[in-house]
Amino acid sequence: MEWLLVPFEVSFVRRALVAGVLVSLVCALVGTWVVLRGMAFLGEAVSHGLLPGVALASLTGQSVLLGAALSAGVMVAGIALVGRLRRVSRDTAIGLLFVGMLSIGVIIVSHSDSFAVDLTGFLFGDVLAVGPAELWQLAVALAVAAAVSLLGHRAFLALAFDPRKAGTLGLRPGVAHGVLLALVTLAIVASFRVVGTLLVFGLLIAPPAAALLWARRVATIMLGAALVGCASTVLGLVVSWHAGTAAGATIAAVAVSAFFVSALASHLRGRLSVGATVASPEEVRA
Repeated sequence: MEWLLVPFEVSFVRRALVAGVLVSLVCALVGTWVVLRGMAFLGEAVSHGLLPGVALASLTGQSVLLGAALSAGVMVAGIALVGRLRRVSRDTAIGLLFVGMLSIGVIIVSHSDSFAVDLTGFLFGDVLAVGPAELWQLAVALAVAAAVSLLGHRAFLALAFDPRKAGTLGLRPGVAHGVLLALVTLAIVASFRVVGTLLVFGLLIAPPAAALLWARRVATIMLGAALVGCASTVLGLVVSWHAGTAAGATIAAVAVSAFFVSALASHLRGRLSVGATVASPEEVRA
């Protein structure tokens, strides 16, 4: 049992644990809607689309968070504009903006003397270097995400399963979709500097997907996603400490592994239980 507790005797690992838990909670709230809405590709595109703004902000000495937010705004607006073309699907628009923004970001970063370090930091972050300011930032992001998720729960639920019905109920699906995009952007922008876009996206998708295999209610999926995300953070930090691996990447790998373990267990349960069913996104209830 000592091997499990030893890493957390160090102060910076304890701060990394708090940061990982806060990110897990934010991603559980936002990621549940991302998974139910089928927005995983969009989430990945936005997370990597931050690079141009982050790179420009770093090179010019401006706020990295402001650069990330502006870049995310350009990304989302571009997807909306290209997606309006009748013969271009939304997935195509997302793919084009994803590659374009990432390419521009890499070109900008390549002018830096520390190209490899800058790009690695963007993808994987440095969860072991988290300070009090970053923890407060994540705490504020969690409070905002919780408030918006609570207030918009009915509209998000209707949007996830029947946008046309949401319109007839006066829930304004277009506005709800925009708010949901803003939530995804908030989760990514608030967390990437601390843990990197790889970890943010891993915790945004994998824990909710793992919980969806066992739960039928949105609140239960969120709770399950939070537990999976927090457990992945703890186990990832422990493995990283003893194996000498990158902390952020290890946490992301554990989270994705948790999904496959959950999928295998769900499959075995279905084989052993006659008539057992697993909830699909369409079967989830409020």
